[in-house]
Amino acid sequence: MLKLLSQVYLFFTINLLKMQIDHCGFQVKNLDSAIQFYTEKLLFKLDYRAINEEEQEEYAFLSLGRARLELIQDLVNEYNIPSVKKPYCPHFCIEIDDLEKAVCDLKTKNITILKGSLKIDNEETWVYFTDLDNNVLEYIQWFNKK
Repeated sequence: MLKLLSQVYLFFTINLLKMQIDHCGFQVKNLDSAIQFYTEKLLFKLDYRAINEEEQEEYAFLSLGRARLELIQDLVNEYNIPSVKKPYCPHFCIEIDDLEKAVCDLKTKNITILKGSLKIDNEETWVYFTDLDNNVLEYIQWFNKK
């Protein structure tokens, strides 16, 4: 019995090690506007865009370095933009090198900042902001990543 449990544990451990996060997905009201926001204001690259006829959705995959984001527009039902409240979850977090510069860039581009810059001395500093559909994003700069 112990041998069987060891084999089961080993099987799951090996398979779990092969897993990694692929992307984060946000629902949007207008895919064209959302793509424009992410590519022009946040410098994402549009990788591809398509329509899923079966689900009646149009979607796009964008990337920023190795981070991938899927934007989805429901082609049947009207999307009501949600309100945003603490603790700002879910959110998509992007690690950056210079938060002060990034916050200035957000302000220059008239992007809504929810909260920040926030800071934990000698650890991290971060800011929460939203896209056009109140999807929450975070920029984080680590000083001592754990």
